[in-house]
Amino acid sequence: MGLERFLVLASVLAPVWLVLYYVLPYFTTYKHLQHIPGPVVAKFSNIWVALGARNGKKFAWVDWAHRKYGPVVRIGFNHVSIAQPEGLQTVYAHGNGFLKDHFYEAFVSGVPGVFNVRDRVEHTRKRKIIAHAFSPGAVHAFETHMADNLRRWIRQLDRIASYPTKSNGFAQINMMPWCTYIAFDIIGDLAFGAPFGMVDKGRDECEAQLEPHGPIVLAPGAETLNRRGEVSSTLGLMLSLRPWAKYLPDPFFSNGLKSVKNLHGIAVAAVSKRLDANEKAEKGQKQRNDILDMLVQAKDSKGNPMPRDELISEALTQLIAGSDTVSNTACAVFYWILHGERAAPGTIIPRLQAELDAAIPESADIASHAEVKSLPFLRRCIDEAIRLHSTSAIGLPRIVTSATGVQHQDTLFPTGTVLSVPSYTIHHDAEVWGDDVDEFKPDRWLPGNLTPRQKICFNPFSFGPRACVGQNVAHMELALIVGTAFHRYEFELYQQVLESHEGFSKKPDECWLGIRKRATQV
Repeated sequence: MGLERFLVLASVLAPVWLVLYYVLPYFTTYKHLQHIPGPVVAKFSNIWVALGARNGKKFAWVDWAHRKYGPVVRIGFNHVSIAQPEGLQTVYAHGNGFLKDHFYEAFVSGVPGVFNVRDRVEHTRKRKIIAHAFSPGAVHAFETHMADNLRRWIRQLDRIASYPTKSNGFAQINMMPWCTYIAFDIIGDLAFGAPFGMVDKGRDECEAQLEPHGPIVLAPGAETLNRRGEVSSTLGLMLSLRPWAKYLPDPFFSNGLKSVKNLHGIAVAAVSKRLDANEKAEKGQKQRNDILDMLVQAKDSKGNPMPRDELISEALTQLIAGSDTVSNTACAVFYWILHGERAAPGTIIPRLQAELDAAIPESADIASHAEVKSLPFLRRCIDEAIRLHSTSAIGLPRIVTSATGVQHQDTLFPTGTVLSVPSYTIHHDAEVWGDDVDEFKPDRWLPGNLTPRQKICFNPFSFGPRACVGQNVAHMELALIVGTAFHRYEFELYQQVLESHEGFSKKPDECWLGIRKRATQV
């Protein structure tokens, strides 16, 4: 009888609790957002947008909402997405004082790094230290490490190309994993002092230390990174669920949380290996010019070095940013260049290869940065592919902190409102880019062709004081990878569309190409 009473009581109280928890705030705390359109569920909770993240398609769900409801859309109970170029200034500009949303707390493992720290003062301290590692002189010194890895990469591509599977001499290759291997090895070399060895092994594998002072084990680095991004992006939208996520029946959460731990373990193992090697090195030995060495040598305003746990978190930040974004973007660049050539034969590849051939000696195995950094058509191809793919596709959420709120066009958003600007959506806005918005047209980037709104709109590395500190390194890597590949090889495209899924960044599922060495390289 007691159980029956409990069940009856629960059946009565549960709807009451749901109304109080989800519906009442809609009419009270967040009544100022009632006039903003959006999916019905999104007006009462973050469940709608979290489901989009759980399915790896948050960027597509938010884009759908904007196409249905307009440029300003409510995607959460207190979260408004602004799909207008002018929104970048409103949400991310210097001096607005906005804070990163609590969303970023889901990405913390260990201590916060420059990516996920929310405190403005602490972020400024971290960024000043890390900025030295990305100064023009430091970035120039990175090229030696990039070149060594590129040579290992082309040896593997040469091997694949030497076994053609098509009658026209092309060998088939999925370019996505090979972009992952080269990006991981380069950032391993730059951030930890040695490549992970993915290119040589031809597989996704890294050393990790999962427990303090525990054994070194092998873990899949890219797969771990992908799962970590997916689960953190989902739990960041449902933070109250985070303590209980490992108990949920959906293995997405338990596997994702395991990946968070594994990824931290990869950073621990790599940093420990490098610092141990530093201690054993003879005094007076020449320092290695890489990111980790610069972080080790860096001092804060009081002359204190970076603590080891913070060093691991910052190295992990570089691992995530330097591998995930570069690998995903490089793969997308390959696809879109070849897609553009397929759509308009003779308009892309001949121009690109003529430009590369004029800059890179015929006998060179790889490109140098000096040869490719200022090639205008190569840069236009890369920028156009970045726009179309939008690796950083989601809107990065910020909390309004001004006591008077912030005005965007006709709407005043009060203190505490969460705002974001979805990069994928503004990069595909026909009102900004024209009716050919979905076409690969590098010449839209000719200086005289860009409109003021297009210049504002392009947002691949975020905007304002929180913009990516390593964007110069990313551009350098992309120019070297793409320039080397299209100078050395012929490619043909074997798929119609580039399907993607999303964690924190948007990753192509696969990219099947044909590859063969160019006649000048045989």
